[in-house]
Amino acid sequence: MYSGFPSIKYSKINMNIKFYKYHGAGNDFVLIDNRKKFFKAKPKEVSFICDRHFGVGADGLMLLENHDSLDFTMRYFNADGHEATMCGNGGRCIVAFAKSLGIIENATQFMASDGAHNAVIKEEEKGVCQVKLEMQDVDLSSLKTKPYFLDTGSPHHIQIVDDIDKMQPNVAGAEIRYSDEYKAIGGTNVNFIQPLGERKIKIRTYERGVEWETLACGTGSTAAAIYHGINKHLSNAKIQVEAVGGNLEVSYEILGNFARNIFLAGPAEMVFYGQIEI
Repeated sequence: MYSGFPSIKYSKINMNIKFYKYHGAGNDFVLIDNRKKFFKAKPKEVSFICDRHFGVGADGLMLLENHDSLDFTMRYFNADGHEATMCGNGGRCIVAFAKSLGIIENATQFMASDGAHNAVIKEEEKGVCQVKLEMQDVDLSSLKTKPYFLDTGSPHHIQIVDDIDKMQPNVAGAEIRYSDEYKAIGGTNVNFIQPLGERKIKIRTYERGVEWETLACGTGSTAAAIYHGINKHLSNAKIQVEAVGGNLEVSYEILGNFARNIFLAGPAEMVFYGQIEI
C-alpha cells in the first residue's frame, strides 16, 4: 500500500552580508566591501537588498573591489538589480567608504565603469565628508542634434521647467524615459531644471533603473549644470545645484567641443551599517 510522498531534503545556503548605508545629498546607496569577492551580486539579490520594504532600501548598490594598479574598483548596480553605468554621487560615497576602510587617506584614483576617476576629500566633520570627484570629459556634440541631451557617464535628458516644485517628475519623467526616442540606448535618465540665476539651478531627476524620482543625481547634476552654463554662455564656471535632498556644486571648462576639468562636489555621509541575510 502506498504510504505517501517520499521525504525530500532541501538544502539552503544562507549568507550574511555586512553592508554600509551611505547617502550623497539624499541619493542613497548600500555599499559592500567585496575585495574578497564573496558576493556575486545576482540581480535578485541586489534588488532585494535595495528594496525599501523588504530589504535595506537604496537607490543603488555598490561593490568596492580590488584593482591591479589603482586604489580600488567601483561596481555600481541600480535598484532593479542590474549593473549600471557611472553614478556620480555613488562615486563620491564610495570614496568616503574607502577612507573609512583605511584604503585611502584624502586623495584617490579608482576605476569605474566609464574609466578612472580622481577624487579628494576636502574636509570631514561629524562623519560627513565633503568629496570632490573628477568626472570624465563630456562630448557636447549631441547638443547639435538633440539640444537637450548629454552623456556624463550615464545618459541624461534635460528639460527646463517654470515651476519645478509643482510638477510631477514621476509622470513626466517616465514618459520621456520610455519614449521611442531613447529606446536604442535602453531609455534615459530625465532631469528637470529651473534656473535660479546665472550660476544656480534647481533640479529634480527621474532615474533610470530606479524608475522613480531620486533626491539627487550626480551625473544628472553634472549634465544639467553644464547644459545651464552653456545656455548662459559660461565657458568656465561653478554652478550651484539645489537638489531635493541637498546641494551640490559642479565646475567645468569648455574647450572646443568638450566640457573638461569637470568636478562634482558635495557631502557624502554614512547613515548606518548592519547585516542582512541573503
